[in-house]
Amino acid sequence: MYEEILRKFLPESISKLMRDMNKAVVINEIHLRVSKPVILLSANEEYAFSQSGALTKDIINGLTVTREDLNNTIQRISGYSLYAWEDELKNGFITLQGGHRAGICGKVVVENESIKTISHISSVCIRLAHEVKGCSDEVFNMLAENGLGHTVIISPPGCGKTTFLRDLIRNISNGEKGNFNGLTVGLADERQEIAGSYMGMAQNDVGIRTDILDRCPKHKGMLMLLRSMSPKVIAADEIGSAEDINTIGDIMGAGVKVICTVHGRDIDDIRKKQRNLSPLIEDRLFDNYIVISAKNGPGTIEGAYDRDFKKVKIYGS
Repeated sequence: MYEEILRKFLPESISKLMRDMNKAVVINEIHLRVSKPVILLSANEEYAFSQSGALTKDIINGLTVTREDLNNTIQRISGYSLYAWEDELKNGFITLQGGHRAGICGKVVVENESIKTISHISSVCIRLAHEVKGCSDEVFNMLAENGLGHTVIISPPGCGKTTFLRDLIRNISNGEKGNFNGLTVGLADERQEIAGSYMGMAQNDVGIRTDILDRCPKHKGMLMLLRSMSPKVIAADEIGSAEDINTIGDIMGAGVKVICTVHGRDIDDIRKKQRNLSPLIEDRLFDNYIVISAKNGPGTIEGAYDRDFKKVKIYGS
């Protein structure tokens, strides 16, 4: 994974430092800002490079990114044709081969009240795709044993909910465990973070029976999948808008299972803060709630609960 990023997307001045650094440090994000230090994120830790090129936590005095470094990075991630990625730039990022993603900031160009592109780019954040196959196994086994139902994965930002959802989709789609037969899954991947599709092809493993609509608004994508792909399950990340919730109601009414994620600490938190979602929760329309955190690393399972919010036993929890 690192080698792909270093070889294809970063200038030699930075990639050499990363090749030489301690391989035990697992980097999740690389932040490049003109005239600011290179910042590497690893779980909850921040690192920079010292003036001698060593990894350091002294961020303030870290080695800075030059305009040439950033321009070189932009050229590499865009395949030397930023114009060709204008549609993606409207959303503030470019999806890279391998399922990685480069977020971009600069001057937003607006035409007719709509974002056209981003120019005068001043910073890039490369988020490295991480597949953790097997991280959902315990929950999947529980769901498969009890009968796959409508399921919400609850997690604060940065705690691995997207990684967890990706692996759960893979398990449901492949159906390799026990007596569970694989199911057709429709994935509404609005931000391209789950499948990490590049030129229409999934870069992450989301299973053999999964159909993907990427870069499409979730509520529209879920309806398109429902109407056209005969899914048994529809999955989406970070639901919350009124349109999302209305569409989920339609999907449930059609007899298709919903697997989704939502930001929150626990069930009480989303009952209070996710006002659009609250009616589905109070009407007991979701069968399962999975709460995860980063307590013991991203994707730590804090608990599983049934539709009445009673804790369900999971092996190891």
